[in-house]
Amino acid sequence: MHDVVDLRSDTLTLPTQAMRDAMARAEVGDDVWEEDPTVRRLEAVAARRTGKEAALFVSSGTQGNLVAVLAQTRAGQEVILDADSHVFNYEGAGAAVFGGSNIHIPTTGLVCLENTHNRHGGTCCTPEEIEAVAAAAHAAGVPVHLDGARLFNAAVALGRPAADFARPVDSLTFCLSKGLAAPVGSLVCGSRELVARARRVRKMLGGGMRQVGVLAAAGLIALESMVDRLAEDHANCRRLAEGLAKLPRIGLDLATVQTNIVIFRVDRDGGAADLVTGCLARKVKIHQTGPGTIRCVTHKDVDADDIARALEAFREITAAW
Repeated sequence: MHDVVDLRSDTLTLPTQAMRDAMARAEVGDDVWEEDPTVRRLEAVAARRTGKEAALFVSSGTQGNLVAVLAQTRAGQEVILDADSHVFNYEGAGAAVFGGSNIHIPTTGLVCLENTHNRHGGTCCTPEEIEAVAAAAHAAGVPVHLDGARLFNAAVALGRPAADFARPVDSLTFCLSKGLAAPVGSLVCGSRELVARARRVRKMLGGGMRQVGVLAAAGLIALESMVDRLAEDHANCRRLAEGLAKLPRIGLDLATVQTNIVIFRVDRDGGAADLVTGCLARKVKIHQTGPGTIRCVTHKDVDADDIARALEAFREITAAW
């Protein structure tokens, strides 16, 4: 059990001691010159895990998605994506700002998917569903990008290799800094040609980094030892969701709780804000995503005892309703 139970996001994970040790002794070089051996190893591992030819280490998932979009589109083209997608809602409209837009009818330059889906409660797309979308897009000559920020959560939840999800798409990103617990970084994966273009775009955006092997070292530990344990986060999330479903004025669809995110409704005026305030007073941090909705995310720094404590806080608050 931890002093504070923080369920706001899996981005709040702290690096493990093994990561800190690896960072301290990392072999480094200038990555803009492509001479950082630890970064090269991380990129090779990422490419192998996703079944792609190459990969590029970037500072964040937002930067990775933007790099992938700009590497595959021209200014004035449209990108087809889910209205609830992270790219559309939470990335500062970077694709529109840097890619440009057209006031007339644009040509379609890219289709973007998201797996797991953040705003849909961490739900998963199967490799077959991704293949169906990619086949339609490719038939029209349009490439496909997968925002796989939590790709390994989907892989663990469905018991499928990450490469199965990556195979149908032309590019993908995944984050090291969420459930995998590294302090910084994401990977853009795709063909050698695409990654070469992405490397140029990364530099243009100011994303070229120097002796960044100190961060890549933590990413290697993340891929080596933090993937399989995601199942623990999923189990804790299910335990949390089942407990929440029993409480008054709380509404959620348990079928959507597939990985480490649960989004629920509070059917009471001001109830969501009251839950946030009441939980904080009990040293439980949660995140209000809308006037009547709350998102909770499990991760390595939340254990079963923490879930029990969070549920007790929810019970105490809702009992007065």
